[in-house]
Amino acid sequence: MDVLRYGVEKAQVYFRLGNLYFDSGDLSRAEYAYKRAIEEDPKHASAHHNLGVVYRRQGKIAQSVKMLKKAKKLEIRYPRPVKLNPEQKKLIKRMALPMLAVPIIALAVVLLLIYLVTRVI
Repeated sequence: MDVLRYGVEKAQVYFRLGNLYFDSGDLSRAEYAYKRAIEEDPKHASAHHNLGVVYRRQGKIAQSVKMLKKAKKLEIRYPRPVKLNPEQKKLIKRMALPMLAVPIIALAVVLLLIYLVTRVI
């Protein structure tokens, strides 16, 4: 566990360790690793989810349901940031101006209609 000494995010290290244990079939160590990930970062939705899966495999259904519900709530409350590649960023920049112009033009049309209606009356 030398990696934990080098400032790497501990929750992520424990989470990945849990994944390795889970993949190798060592559910008790996977459970421990996911619990440690949650201790380090209580908002780590994926660690909650995977711990719920471990509990289900172990036959601990009530604990599994509890963890999976908690994971879902965390995913909604704290969504993971989306990472865009340079091409996606370029596309967003290109589309931003037209997308901003639509509501401004719509507002101008509504104000013009109000002005014209009040002039006629």
